[in-house]
Amino acid sequence: MKGIILAGGSGTRLHPITIPVSKQLLPVGDKPMIYYPLSVLMFAGIREVLVIARPADLPMFQTLLRDGAQWGLRITYAEQPQPRGIAEALLIGAGHIDGDECALILGDNIFHGNAFSQLLHRESRQLHGCTLFGYRVNDPQRYGIGVTDPEGRLVAIDEKPSHPRSNRAITGLYFYDSDAVDIAKNLRPSARGELEITDVNNVYLSRGLARLVDLGRGFAWLDTGTPEALLQAGQYVRTLEERQGVRIACLEEIALRMGFIDAEACHALGATMANSNYGRYVMSIARELAA
Repeated sequence: MKGIILAGGSGTRLHPITIPVSKQLLPVGDKPMIYYPLSVLMFAGIREVLVIARPADLPMFQTLLRDGAQWGLRITYAEQPQPRGIAEALLIGAGHIDGDECALILGDNIFHGNAFSQLLHRESRQLHGCTLFGYRVNDPQRYGIGVTDPEGRLVAIDEKPSHPRSNRAITGLYFYDSDAVDIAKNLRPSARGELEITDVNNVYLSRGLARLVDLGRGFAWLDTGTPEALLQAGQYVRTLEERQGVRIACLEEIALRMGFIDAEACHALGATMANSNYGRYVMSIARELAA
């Protein structure tokens, strides 16, 4: 399975903060926002990742993430000059996907939960069509909503419904089989001129190949689209990290625990940041797991 992080867009709801810099490079806790979606792909066992961003932002992502080899990954980059919809990421990434299955994640979505890696591995292994991830929200009118029948099967996707039939928001993480690119190629732009990911999902749904997996209690799905939401996400991350003594979306630790790198390489990565608490944490984890 290949991974795609869509880190495009102008982040207008965060202006003026995002005028000079991509939203996905803003800090959440002590890490850049893009570390969080990248950590999700790593937890799913994905090692080939395409980052899609605005042309002006790509050099900053490349400086931050490099080619990914330091984490045992292969990270490549592609441009999205204008925000023409989430589904366009499948077209931009067609060469990267190259007929494989893919996981598409939005660069401003933060996920956290117990046993998340096991859930992702399970869903990637049994993928048949598309798998969407649902999260119960108090304001379903703001989201694409998944409607299920009494047996839990997905039967409809309602986009920002005035009268919601469900409170399961469809999050910004999508698993697709090898048909996703061909489906995206046949989409027509919506009234707002974008290729809508909901249209891709509805094609799978019409084929009986769309599945909704609930992220239940113990999971958090955080939006970072407004200054208030960005602040709340940072507070959530810092509170958990301080109370539990572990770090969320620490890529070096994930790479070590997933077997992508060894303890020596992990320690060396931490040593390059030894003046920061983050770097010292990475070194301590490397020593702990090497013992």
